[in-house]
Amino acid sequence: MARVHPNAIAPEPAATTTTSRAAEEEPPPALLTVWRKSLLFNCDGFTVFDARGDLAFRVDCYASARRRAEVVLMDVAGKPLLTVRRKRLSLTDHWVIYDGDGTARPLLSVRRHVSLRSSSKTLAHVTPLGSAAASAAEYVVEGSYGRRACAVRDARGDAVAEVRRKESVGDDVFRLVADPRLGEPLAMGLVIALDEMFRGGSARSLLRRTWSA
Repeated sequence: MARVHPNAIAPEPAATTTTSRAAEEEPPPALLTVWRKSLLFNCDGFTVFDARGDLAFRVDCYASARRRAEVVLMDVAGKPLLTVRRKRLSLTDHWVIYDGDGTARPLLSVRRHVSLRSSSKTLAHVTPLGSAAASAAEYVVEGSYGRRACAVRDARGDAVAEVRRKESVGDDVFRLVADPRLGEPLAMGLVIALDEMFRGGSARSLLRRTWSA
């Protein structure tokens, strides 16, 4: 049976070129393995491993998907890192990512893209909120979350987070590549929002909404 968590990546030999020195100044993207399953019995959620195979994040949801109004990303000890909350009275799937337990400042707004063109590759729009909004442009999510092949791109088209398939383990286990400019927690927060939006696939009705959430 294939292992859920990634194998540790062996460090490459050090180089003395200008390119390698520049690479040392910029931390490489983090490689996470996301398991779409909670470690708790009879509970929905995620279990996330780092590149060494150690537990990095966890998500444990007791409410059913239809009634769920928020999802909390926690560290290994169960401390809330981010709260992903459904935006009330929105005509499209709209989630807001808050720092900590949800009582702190909002960080990102994630709105599902609506288009009459079936060929559109855009899934969602991500807008920085709060103090970050003045210095950061909107991100766009492109690709297919259902196929575990999508990327979060900045205004220049550079990927700041990517969801990739993990070979031979099915759709419930996949890779998440997080650029340091976005960070691992926020990258995982976006995965949570995308999973809530596209849990039933891209054909999920845009008219079915949780108005009371």
